[in-house]
Amino acid sequence: MSKGFDELISKVTTKKKVAVAVAQDAPVLEAVNAAKERNIADAILVGDVDKIQEIANELKIDLSSYEVIDVKDSYEAALTAVKLVHEGKADMYMKGLIDTKSFLKSVLDKEVGLRTGKPLSHVCVFEIKGIDHLLFLADVAFMPYPTLEDKKVIIDYTVDVARACGVECPKVAPLAAVEVVNPKMPVTVEAAELTRMNEEGEIKNCIVDGPLSLDLAIDPEAAKHKGAENRKIVGDADILLFPDIHAGNLLYKAIVRLSDFKNGCILTGTKAPVILTSRSDSFETKVNSIALAAVVAQELNR
Repeated sequence: MSKGFDELISKVTTKKKVAVAVAQDAPVLEAVNAAKERNIADAILVGDVDKIQEIANELKIDLSSYEVIDVKDSYEAALTAVKLVHEGKADMYMKGLIDTKSFLKSVLDKEVGLRTGKPLSHVCVFEIKGIDHLLFLADVAFMPYPTLEDKKVIIDYTVDVARACGVECPKVAPLAAVEVVNPKMPVTVEAAELTRMNEEGEIKNCIVDGPLSLDLAIDPEAAKHKGAENRKIVGDADILLFPDIHAGNLLYKAIVRLSDFKNGCILTGTKAPVILTSRSDSFETKVNSIALAAVVAQELNR
């Protein structure tokens, strides 16, 4: 079980290959170069070769050891890059200097994309000072109002990611404002239903216990003070499942602004890991996201 990103990176036993769409982006080039130096992943850079070379010169990155594919048009570059993953010539797909809508369109392309027929979701993995294990947050960025069936799918996706990271039987906390079922609060009813589905084998390879308030999910002392020691999760949740994107995104941004943390994020529900970082994400977050994708890709290839 990986307790932090350094341990997670050490789990990458074979260097993976990431195809970068529209690679003429300084922060992304810097991150993929760092991933290469740390033996996490090699990169195939797809985009405007002149601009890629110009940025590489500014960053003092030697491109001679990279495969660079010259495609001037941004969307065509994205299709070229995602096709490399589709055909198994790369293990994961990363967004460069292209808008998110066009990037996702390439992910879902019927001919060369990475669609599976299932909905896409998003998982963010946090290493937070004061918590002795990685926390997996879903969904904080993609599904606005997940239905009960969507939540089951999100759990399945996130459990697979957690298991790839070494968590053999992840503990999943469907979060709510309270830890008891209240018919007037549909979120609590759905959380209890997810728990039942897990107990009856419809949701596998994990332990689901909900509804749970956030303090009971991540703070053992809170569980003790509230007399909740009989719960299956007593402050030791691995996966936090949010009722909607508002709750997830608010907590995500609170952690980013108020805590000492490291994190990485990937899209799930695709045939191969997809790295969809924001321009506002730090250099370290981009490198960690590549590492997370590499660990998941390694598990998929077994």
